[in-house]
Amino acid sequence: MRKILLLLLICGMGITVYGQAIDRFNPDTIKTIQLDTSVKISAQRFGIETFINAVITDETFYQAFRNMKKYTFTAENRIYTYDNDNKVEGKVYRKIRHNNDGPYKMEYLAKEESGKLYKKNGKFQLYTVEMFDYIFMNPQSSDLVAEGPMITDAKGKGANESYKNKLKTLIFTPGRPIKGLPFIGDKTQIFTANMRQYYDYSYDSGMYLDSIPVYRFKVAVKKDISSGTKDGLMIKTLTTIFDKRNFAILGRYVDMKYSNILFDFDVQMNIEMSYFDGEKLPTKITYQGNWDYPFKKEERASFLIVHKDYHLGKGK
Repeated sequence: MRKILLLLLICGMGITVYGQAIDRFNPDTIKTIQLDTSVKISAQRFGIETFINAVITDETFYQAFRNMKKYTFTAENRIYTYDNDNKVEGKVYRKIRHNNDGPYKMEYLAKEESGKLYKKNGKFQLYTVEMFDYIFMNPQSSDLVAEGPMITDAKGKGANESYKNKLKTLIFTPGRPIKGLPFIGDKTQIFTANMRQYYDYSYDSGMYLDSIPVYRFKVAVKKDISSGTKDGLMIKTLTTIFDKRNFAILGRYVDMKYSNILFDFDVQMNIEMSYFDGEKLPTKITYQGNWDYPFKKEERASFLIVHKDYHLGKGK
């Protein structure tokens, strides 16, 4: 159960972080969006339901990750781990060239590590960092970019396949329930009639990467509800960025916090996309998270992943 929950929440969803909920070092200093005015949607055919339906039904985020396999690109990955006082305990920096110009190969352009990172057996001390390393260091081998339908029927295919589908649901179709995940499976379903009473909706207009006009659709827990009700809501904020020109989703930000007798977590994640020759591809992924569960060391970590210089290899 511990690994399922960690896996599901290490790879959440997001868009530009507008304030750091966890009070410590933040590796993300890249500012990509500038908001200008609040937007009042009055047209009957364009409003809350338009945004909600787009969030729930969109599959282009998933496709953008799968499309990385066709491209040569450079990835810069920064990982930080922290002690209980939120002081940096371990650091990892990697600059990697993912070359798809012919048979795929991965080349380290830079690799630096320091501090407390590994166990005696050579594995990372934190399961969070281990999963990050597996999923994002080499997207060619990541289950996130495997071909096939986004959400499949995993019955009879073993636990691992079932966990992958739970992960895909959380990342790529926020708002849907995650079946088979005890304690929090239904708490991700924030757009039901019952759950909407606890959230406020807001719209803003802005500019993304200095050239793309966007809407920011933000769903946030209401400030005037009781503290007990707030504590029971896992998703505190879900923000989605839409390209005004075609309503494509360019980014997501999620702030999740929840506590029960089995675990305690506080996680913020951000995923951003951009266009390369008309193709939407991932450009930035950030994570800030604290995990605490019985009989294990509390996990505190942050990541910054930047992908750039995408181009198609020969014959692609």
